[in-house]
Amino acid sequence: MVGAAWVAYEPGGTLHYRELLAAVLVRPLRPSIMDIWVDSPESCEGGRALWAIPKGLAELSVAPSMAAATDIARAEIRPGRRLPGRWPAPLSLLQARDDGTLVHTAVSGTAALRRTRITWHIEPGSPLAYLAGRKPLLSLTLADFRLRFGT
Repeated sequence: MVGAAWVAYEPGGTLHYRELLAAVLVRPLRPSIMDIWVDSPESCEGGRALWAIPKGLAELSVAPSMAAATDIARAEIRPGRRLPGRWPAPLSLLQARDDGTLVHTAVSGTAALRRTRITWHIEPGSPLAYLAGRKPLLSLTLADFRLRFGT
């Protein structure tokens, strides 16, 4: 199973930036990020050093209309009805460093959930070409999320 996410980290957190990622589920509640791009050099360097997340730099944009684009992919994201309450987001990220050492990182937090419709177009020859022509099984927007990486 592959998960893809467009993320906009708004002011008020540690850093303000955008990212596009694809992750695989290697164990229940334990994803591993395969491909990820951010538009912040600080996030790129920190993600690699702290959690072995293989971040690369890219120009990313997320417009108020929830259109998102890079030179890798474009998406139209249409959030729908909000589900009641705030939902927990407990998981453990599993990443491998270049030397093969595994890094387990606890991630916790909460988010408001919205059912979402998304239409994406993956650019031919992009690193996400394995998602081209596929439709998401489930799409959600995690609104007003608060996440903590590490203990």
